[in-house]
Amino acid sequence: MTNENNRILLVEDDQNFGDVLRSYLEMHEYDVTLATDGEAGLQAFENGGEFNLCIFDVMMPKKDGFTLAKDVREKNKVVPIIFLTAKTMKEDVLQGFKIGADDYISKPFNSEELLYRIQAILKRSSSKPDPKSEVKEFNIGEYHFNFPLRILTHTIEGGEKAKLSPKEAQLLRLFCLHVNDILPRSKALTEIWGEDNYFTARSMDVFVTKLRKYLKLDTNIEIVNIHGNGFQLLIKSEQEA
Repeated sequence: MTNENNRILLVEDDQNFGDVLRSYLEMHEYDVTLATDGEAGLQAFENGGEFNLCIFDVMMPKKDGFTLAKDVREKNKVVPIIFLTAKTMKEDVLQGFKIGADDYISKPFNSEELLYRIQAILKRSSSKPDPKSEVKEFNIGEYHFNFPLRILTHTIEGGEKAKLSPKEAQLLRLFCLHVNDILPRSKALTEIWGEDNYFTARSMDVFVTKLRKYLKLDTNIEIVNIHGNGFQLLIKSEQEA
């Protein structure tokens, strides 16, 4: 009997491989919907009800996996996405994470490894919130950050606002909870990306760069790289007070 909280949308253009993978996941009590091209995958996502996880092949006819993921992200910002691909180029991996992927696995892969990754992602996405999550809003120098709405407002010079992506908001929240202290890289990677490896670390670097741009209007704010450890959100005015 499948778990109603473990519904997976699998989009894979190789029918035989897709059937085998679906059968394997169903054997481990997942409810799997299989589509064999990107357009059919989007239709299945829109009409198939609530999915707990998406697994997309990258190279597909009609609509590739990256484009499909972008379309899905416009409709659902939080559903976890895993990319399957024969590509191993770092640029492709980073593109996947920029779109909002939660994991990336190269073909050929061990089915058991994929299963463990699925379990870890679903456990993380359904886990109870940390008590610190009660803190919803933060003041960061000249900025106000509303975490639930993911809105960062510069309170001076007309109140310029920015709408952050889910991972940008999660990362900024961690920085706020560790303001003027070191945020270990491993802690951020584990809590937000679920895994500490080369590819997730490079993805985190991309998001740190984005946050620096968002916060650039306040010259007293700086996100510094602590070599071999992590990052530090420094607010000079607080340090001097």
